[in-house]
Amino acid sequence: MSSELQAQIRTTLQNQGLPVPSLTWIQSAMPNRNPLPPLPALVATIKTRLLAADLTTPNLFESPPPALPSNLGNPEVKEAKLPRDVPVQVLDIENLSKSKWDQVEELEAIARGEQTRGREIIRLPTGNEEDEDGGAVSQNASATTGRNAAVNANVANAAAAARNATHRLVLQDCKGQKVHGLELKRIDRIGIGSLNIGEKMVLKRGATVARGIVLLEPATCTVLGGKVDAWHRAWMDGRLARLKEAVGADARG
Repeated sequence: MSSELQAQIRTTLQNQGLPVPSLTWIQSAMPNRNPLPPLPALVATIKTRLLAADLTTPNLFESPPPALPSNLGNPEVKEAKLPRDVPVQVLDIENLSKSKWDQVEELEAIARGEQTRGREIIRLPTGNEEDEDGGAVSQNASATTGRNAAVNANVANAAAAARNATHRLVLQDCKGQKVHGLELKRIDRIGIGSLNIGEKMVLKRGATVARGIVLLEPATCTVLGGKVDAWHRAWMDGRLARLKEAVGADARG
């Protein structure tokens, strides 16, 4: 692959707000095809593999890599600002607005495929539809309408709770340094079930770090997407087990 093509890929990724990988890593992530697909398809492939990669992978970035300041986690520093944009990956997420038992129910619902998507309202039949023979379906109409209203209310309440939630994240940079991130202002993409473990984010220059914690807000934090599948599966299994154990301990106490 020509150096000119590599440069084009890097420039396109940068224009999309993504971390810029090294030329060596781009070469290793290229599809094994001859001839190569067109540039847009190449960029899409590299982007997908970048967002699924571990940021600590050797040679992912040029030297020096875009890492967090080494003293960022110092709780004695009252307030500091990030001097540059830094890509990070999500290692853990916790909803501070929910009890442990509520979080158990939430994770179990996600595992069953029942998570709420945004403001989508699930509507059950109201009893006013016609059957296959053209007749009105009236049996149990009142009960069905009541269930419909209850489901709509539950989903609406869940959506409202999500909008008002506060999350704490464990974030990791390309050097393996870890830092906590705390929502100062609500970021829609952040949430259990909507944010993946291994997902990539960019902490922007000027983001505030207070007592070793990065304060997350839409103006200084961009969620890029992606997931490390093995990490996400392990987190889901381990998180649910830990929460259930904690709930049991609280009950015994």
